[in-house]
Parts: sequence; C-alpha cells; structure tokens
Amino acid sequence: MASKAAHLFSSFVATLVFMIAFAVVNAAVDSGKAGALGASYIFGDSLVDAGNNNFLPTLSKANIKPNGIDFKQSGGQPTGRYTNGRTIGDIIGEELGQPRYAVPFLDPNTTGDAILYGVNYASGGGGIMNATGRIFVNRLSMDIQIDYFNITRKQIDKLLGPSKAKEHVMKKSIFSITIGSNDFLNNYLLPVLSIGARVTQTPDSFVDDLLSHLTSQLTRLYQLDARKFILGNVGPIGCIPYQRTINQLKEDECVALPNQLALRYNAKLKDLVAQLNDNLPGATFVHANVYDLVLELITNYDKYGNYNMSIYIALYFLSLVQIMLINRIV
Repeated sequence: MASKAAHLFSSFVATLVFMIAFAVVNAAVDSGKAGALGASYIFGDSLVDAGNNNFLPTLSKANIKPNGIDFKQSGGQPTGRYTNGRTIGDIIGEELGQPRYAVPFLDPNTTGDAILYGVNYASGGGGIMNATGRIFVNRLSMDIQIDYFNITRKQIDKLLGPSKAKEHVMKKSIFSITIGSNDFLNNYLLPVLSIGARVTQTPDSFVDDLLSHLTSQLTRLYQLDARKFILGNVGPIGCIPYQRTINQLKEDECVALPNQLALRYNAKLKDLVAQLNDNLPGATFVHANVYDLVLELITNYDKYGNYNMSIYIALYFLSLVQIMLINRIV
C-alpha cells in the first residue's frame, strides 16, 4: 500500500498539473489564440540532453542501458537521455500539453515544422565556459548551443515569415537553461587537471567569470528575440555519487567544497536574474532554486515516497511556468 506521504505527493502532482492546465487555457483565451505556449527551447547539460551527444564523437554518451529503460516512447531503449526515463524538459513540455518533445538539434530529422514545437540544444558535459568538459573530447558549450539556436531562428523565419516568426519566439516560446554544474565538476574541480587553474584563480573570481559569460550568452539569446527565460541554479553537486566516491565519503555525506562553490554561484545568479529583468526591456527571467529542492529530497527522501526525483524537479519548474502564465508573462 502506498504511504501517506506518497498519497499526498500524488495529490500535489494532480493539483499542480490541473492549475497549470487551467492557467494555460486562460492565457490562450485571453490572447484570442489556441496554444498560448508554442515551443520550448532547451539549453544545458546532461540533465536535459535529449540525445545531441549521440551525434558527437564524445566520451560522454548515454546511448546504453540502463539509460532509457523506462522511456515509453522508445520502448525502453536508450535515446541519449542521461536518465532511465524522461528529462526535466520532457516532463515540462508534456504536462503543458505540447504534442511533441523538443527534438535534439543534431538529429538529422530535426527539420521543418518539428522545430516549431521546440528544439533541444543541451549536451552532456557542456558548460558555460568553452573549456568545460574538455575531458570528454567533444560536447556543446553554451556558446555553441546558442550558435545552433541562431540557425533555428533563421529556419523559423523561413517557415513562418519574419513577422510571425518573431511573434512565435517572443510571445509563445519559453527558453529554459539548466547549466553550470560541469563548470565546477569538469573544469574548476576536475581532479589533477584543474590544479593550475585553482592556483591562478580564486573561487570568487571563477564564479564571477562564469556569470560574466552567462550574462553575455543570455543577452545574445535576447537579441535573437528570446523573452521568457527559466534559469535553473546549480544543485548540491557535492552530494552526487561521483564526488562521494572520489572523496571516499559515506552514502549520507556530501563534499563541502563543491556545495560551497554552488552556493556562491547561486547567490550571484539570483542577483543576476534581477539585473536582467531590470536591464532587458520586455524580458522575464525566472530563477529556479534547484539546489534547495534537490538537497531536501536527498536529505529527507523517505518523506516523499518512491518517486523519480526528476519528476519532482520538473514539477517545480512547472510551478514557475504556471506563475508566468497567471501573470500574463507567457
């Protein structure tokens, strides 16, 4: 029998999905058009990669089991998603009623009308800095992901015409960015290879560099007509199995330094979100506090029943989208 906590969680899920659906319908009615949300354009790392790395000569791949074993659309076969099932981006799009998942940009079948429902540019091993993830040989950095969106943007112009394309991107699309973890794990904190960088650059200086690059990247997306953004912060990366293993910690322990760096970055990211909302006319940036949510699930997992963590995180992101909809942001 399901636990009381699990039952309450199920009720929460149902209520949240209903509220979001209601908000979407109201937004569509108010705008006078069906389908107020046209597309989701997804940027980031392995947390949201939907298969781009399948098409790269890279050491970072998720095309073997157990990845994909619970992904119904593939019949339990790996798709390049770094998860047993759906990514956060998949779940958000599905619950918002989008008929298709955002397709991987590098997939040769990502052409024509498919791009109007959303495109996924995320890449396992990718980061804000171009040097991040070099240990994997190939990956798509945030700069390259935006280069690829620029190509998509021109394709949308050809499909819809410049005027309708601009409306589609500015008014009917959400841009979600889930990136930053690899900049610590596979750059600044990379065993052996990062020693020189840490000698020459303090943690605060590195965090400032990250945010400076991210500011330029988000501004570039804005210049390509992106207006509605959800930015996920960095989770408690000191608690992941990889960090626990190389630091020889117990299962219930976390590595202090990675979490401290994540918290420094997250505090400044929240300030950056406020600055971007003030400085970029017509844009809305929403900050998603992934760190506290994931830490709560890690620390008190037994409270929430036997549920996939990615679903819970996705529902949190969905609640942020709901707020945007209710406030007529989307």
